[in-house]
This record gives sequence, structure tokens and C-alpha cells, in this order.
Amino acid sequence: MAEVLPTATATPAAQQHSSYSTRVKEDVKERLTSFKSGFRLGELSGSLGDLGTLLPILLSLSLTGQVDLTASLIFGGVWNIVTGIVFRMPMCVQPMKSIAAIALTNKMSMGSVMGAGMSVSAVIMVLGITRTIYLVKRYTPIAVIRGIQLGTAVSFGGKAAELVLKANSFWGEGWDWANNYEWACVTFIIVFLFYYRAKRIPTAIIIFMIGLIIAFIKLYTNPPAKAVYPKIGIYTVSTIVPTPEEFKQGFLSAGLGQIPLTALNSVIALAALANDLFPEKPAGTPTISISIGAMNLIGCFFGSMPFCHGSGGLAAQYRFGARTEVSIIILGALKIFFGLFFGSSLSGLIQCFPTAILGVMLFVSGIELGAVARTVNDGVYDDQKRHANFIVMITTAGMLVGFKNDGIGFLGGMIAAGCFYLAARFGGSMDEDNTGVMVQQDLHPHATTQDSLPASRGSGDEDQSSIRKVPVETEQQPRA
Repeated sequence: MAEVLPTATATPAAQQHSSYSTRVKEDVKERLTSFKSGFRLGELSGSLGDLGTLLPILLSLSLTGQVDLTASLIFGGVWNIVTGIVFRMPMCVQPMKSIAAIALTNKMSMGSVMGAGMSVSAVIMVLGITRTIYLVKRYTPIAVIRGIQLGTAVSFGGKAAELVLKANSFWGEGWDWANNYEWACVTFIIVFLFYYRAKRIPTAIIIFMIGLIIAFIKLYTNPPAKAVYPKIGIYTVSTIVPTPEEFKQGFLSAGLGQIPLTALNSVIALAALANDLFPEKPAGTPTISISIGAMNLIGCFFGSMPFCHGSGGLAAQYRFGARTEVSIIILGALKIFFGLFFGSSLSGLIQCFPTAILGVMLFVSGIELGAVARTVNDGVYDDQKRHANFIVMITTAGMLVGFKNDGIGFLGGMIAAGCFYLAARFGGSMDEDNTGVMVQQDLHPHATTQDSLPASRGSGDEDQSSIRKVPVETEQQPRA
């Protein structure tokens, strides 16, 4: 009689492993397909959209010896690739602007700059790991977030004007063919002529190539004093270990002012904008916080410029055609290549790049970031809340621009939102004569009166409307 062998059955652990392996294979296959389909000129053009912010700060800090240009290019490229793979969207990697501004003003040492970047990143990373950043996001009204974005956009406009004004005037005495208002006008026309065709017409590539050609010609015909020429080779980096005194100076002088800017604009406002632009790929605030922390706790140890993410950079790259992670992966590969084989010798070429063109690119990124402010009242039908949202947003933006501090803008917006909340909760509806608007029941008979104030939408989780979608239509007043 034949012996019956027992049938082998998979254990739960084996089934779980098999299921996990299948999911990994499917994810890799889907990513490869998406990556392959993302190779187009629009993505390459979009990857250059944030140069108006990056190049001036990188050049200024590298020329003064406060950051290492080679390390900044290499690690900036590495973070571009890593964030592209993690977030699967054109998540920007840009300088920590507050640290850069204070470092240049106070002539801080490289060790102090690195200490500032590390200390800020450690705080932001702890907020992400402990999920404490969720509390900031949950209790921040959407109107305050939009106000921060609008204020940052206006600030970008001011900095863009400063870059353009560095160029010489229109044709006349002292006119410089390589950097003048005429180039700014040409760049401005190119951008807005093809504003809604950025995916098909790579305006950023066109503008960047014009600027690069001008920079090459100027560098080899009329170079600035002590100009450095591009030289191919193998460029390496070395470790930078800040002393305790440099850590203290960096954190107290530059780090404290950067923390609110990073937490609000580089984490919370960025997550809101990413969810607006890419609702199918939501970016979690803890993940963004941990990403910022990892970038600088590693990169600053080698002299790299302190980096963060930012809503302005994402808006700029999106405007110039970036729609997938392919754009910043390509940008990251280019940064690593030029960092390894040209390194610090590129400073002369960057120095000759026309500020008039960089200014226009920065201005456009500010416009795209500010455009999201129009969604502050999406889904809100109560006139009192719409009016309050708008006032809170303008208050936040105005204080941010006026005091040149994101923290003060945030504080002002939160106080205004809190006052509106208390007034509505304990004081009833506002007077119609003071606002010139119809009461909520007359304008929107189907809207409920129990809708929460702006603070109830602060988490942003339920606000999935895309700024690219058709605006929400309000209900028409019923005819008598």
C-alpha cells in the first residue's frame, strides 16, 4: 500500500513574506514604468525652475568661504535623487534662506553655518519622529497656511526685483550687454508668452541656456576680478566638525529664526501645496520633517549648504513643467556630475550668470506660489467665514512681509484667527453693514450654520482640492 505523504502548506510567515515580495515587485515595476514615461523636455525644464533661488545664495556663500561649493553640489544632487524616489513628485531641495541671510550679514564662519543647519534640522527631525509636527499642522488654520504662502510669494517678488536691479539700466551710459533690463524684459515675455504651455515648450531650458551662453561669453571676454575658470578633475570633500562655540553661535544667531520658517513653509505649507498639486501622492508632514533633518545632519558634516524643502521651489518647478520625480532625479544626477568633475571651479561661471534672468525666474516662482491663495475659501459658503478667512490670510501675509519674519506672520495670523473664532462663538454674526455682504442664509439657503471656523480646516487632510482644478462654483441666489 502506497504511503500518503502530507501536503506541504505555506506557513503564515511564508505567506506574508510572499505577499510582501509581490507588493515590492509591483511597486518597482510601477515606478520603472512611471520613470520611463516621465522622460520629456517638460520635466527637464521644470527641474531648472528653482535656480532663481538656488544660484544666488549658493554663489554668495561659496565665494565667502562659508559653504563648500563641491559638497553643496554633490549632496544637493544626492538629496534631489533621494527625495524624488521617496516622495515621487518634484520635491525641491533649496537653501535655508534665513540662515544664509544672517550668515552673509554677520560674516559667520563655515563651522557656525554648519552648526546652524545641524541644530535646526535636529529640531525639525524630532518634531517629525515624535509626530509632534501633526499638532502644529492640526491647529494651524488653512487661512494662515495660505497667508504664509502668499507672504512668501510677495517676498520672492521683492528679492527678484533686487536681482534685476543689480543689472545695468536700459541702453545708455554704463550699459552692460550681458546683464541689463533688456534681458529681463525678454525673459519676462518668454515666460508669460508660453505660461500655460510649459509642459510642451521648455521655457526654463530656453531661459537657462540663454543665461549660460551669456555667462560663458562674459567669463572668457570680460571676466570679473579674480575669476575662476571651469576646470575638469576629481573634486573631493572633507569633514567639517563645528566646535561647541560655533554650534552655540550658529543656533542662537541664525538657527532660531530658521526654525519657524522651516516648520511652517518647508513642512506644513509644503505639505498643503503638495496635496493641492498631487492629491494622488500625499506628502506626510512627518516624512518631510525627517527628510529635512537627514539632509543636513549628514550634508553639513561635509560643508554642504544647509538645505530644506520649500513650497516656493515646488511651485516654481511645477510651473516650468515638472510633474513627476524624473525632473529632480535628472537635476540631482547633473549636480553630482558637475560637483564631482568641476566642483568649486564653477564659481566663476555662476558669478557671470545674468542676475536679470535669475530675477525673472524667481519672480515667476513667487507668482505660482501666491496663486494658491485663491483656494483659501474653497468649499466655504458662509460669508462670515469667507470674509474672516481672507482677513486672516492677508494679516498673515502682511506681517510676514512687513517684519520679514515667518514666525511673526504666523503669530499674527493665529491671533487674528483666534479672535474671529471667539467673536463668532460668543458674539454672534458680524454686522452686515460693516461688510457689505448678504447673510449666509440668504445667499446660500442650503448651507448649514454649524460649519466650523477656519481653524477647523487647519489639518489640511480633508482639503484635497487641486489648485489646477476648476474653481468651486457658488450657488446662485434663488429668484423671487
